[in-house]
Amino acid sequence: MQELKLTKQSEIVNELLARYGVKFGIYKNNVFKEQLFPFDTIPRVIEKENFAHLEQGLKQRVMALNCFIRDVYGEKKIIKDRVVPEEFVYISSGFLAPCDGVTPPKGVYTHIAGIDLVQGKDGEWYILEDNLRVPSGASYPMIARELCRRSSPDTFEDNHIEDNRYYAKLLRWVMDYVNVGGHTVILTPGRYNAAYFEHSYLAEKTGAHLVSGNELMVEDDYLYFVDYTGKKERVGAVYRRISDEYLDPMTFKEESVIGIPHIYDVYRKGNVALLNAPGNGVADDKGIYYFVPKMIRYYLGEEPILQNAPTYLPFYEEDMKYILEHFDDLVLKDVAEAGGYGVVFANKMTRQEKEDFISLLKKEPRRFIAQEVIDFMDIDILEDGEKTPRKADLRAFVLMADEPLVWKSGLTRFSRNPDSFIVNSSQGGGFKDTWVLSQ
Repeated sequence: MQELKLTKQSEIVNELLARYGVKFGIYKNNVFKEQLFPFDTIPRVIEKENFAHLEQGLKQRVMALNCFIRDVYGEKKIIKDRVVPEEFVYISSGFLAPCDGVTPPKGVYTHIAGIDLVQGKDGEWYILEDNLRVPSGASYPMIARELCRRSSPDTFEDNHIEDNRYYAKLLRWVMDYVNVGGHTVILTPGRYNAAYFEHSYLAEKTGAHLVSGNELMVEDDYLYFVDYTGKKERVGAVYRRISDEYLDPMTFKEESVIGIPHIYDVYRKGNVALLNAPGNGVADDKGIYYFVPKMIRYYLGEEPILQNAPTYLPFYEEDMKYILEHFDDLVLKDVAEAGGYGVVFANKMTRQEKEDFISLLKKEPRRFIAQEVIDFMDIDILEDGEKTPRKADLRAFVLMADEPLVWKSGLTRFSRNPDSFIVNSSQGGGFKDTWVLSQ
């Protein structure tokens, strides 16, 4: 690959990203802090054949997850057949009782899925996490590619790279597919949200209205957008970038000031589409992750193409036994946490910390999963002008309309700490462009 021309433009590209306000926000200790998302110009390169394998596996996985969500809010066959224990569904924070019996337009629950993977040193890809609630990150490789093209056009003329600029068209197509009549809007909680840049960028690229909750209203079982003149226009699809619990204070958290009263009633009656569908967090619970290979076999009658990281549930006696016997070799994850929080490497604990954690594990076995530590590939980044290896993952984006579609790009995140496996932006990581080769 001839990316050398591009790496010479590293400072220019990062300056442009700063000028365009490509930032993410973090709330810590009740303080909101915005910071730049560092970009590394050495791309992650995925061969055409390798990505074709990934694509097949991602489509299969998202189809099974969509079937699971439809089932647990419908006939509940997978629970009745004891493939997934009912405890793992009904006590999940992602399971929402008001969604029971509600089918979204066209039966699509997982409109936009962000699937996190790593490539092991054995060359195999492993799924780390399924993000189905409000997955973010597509905007970063989109704008980075745009600015890299501007800074080093020769790079993209000299290499055979899939064009990633069609993500906005894919997203708009999905929005239009489920739209039940009226405008399409992107609902943001506002500029103090961590992903506000993405909300505004995707609105611009898709041609959707960017709105906050006070610009939407419910009247006679329909949802309306109220523009600056006071004119009301019907809304048929909402790509909502706020969490389920804050969506409608009449149905979920009554203290929510960013939601729209009665929007869920409109949705329940089929008069608006909500992307992603409320309640789909039941399928991206880290405890439910354990069962996804079983879902693929159960719903699709197929063997999983992509593998989970080897995972153990302390909920099961045999798994608890294994965890206790191999504790120092495992990474423990709190199923309620996200963004790299609640992840603990057992071999880095003190003796007292281990004793305390094991005691908590025995007391609350449903709260945790344990995984083998995958020795995943290092990829090069530029640090002080020199190449140096760092751990990196890939967030692949799968969009669902009448069938799942995989974006030939993705968000590659890397750790800037040479001793860390945690790559999340909230933990100080950076990002790269992901080049999928076209030949």
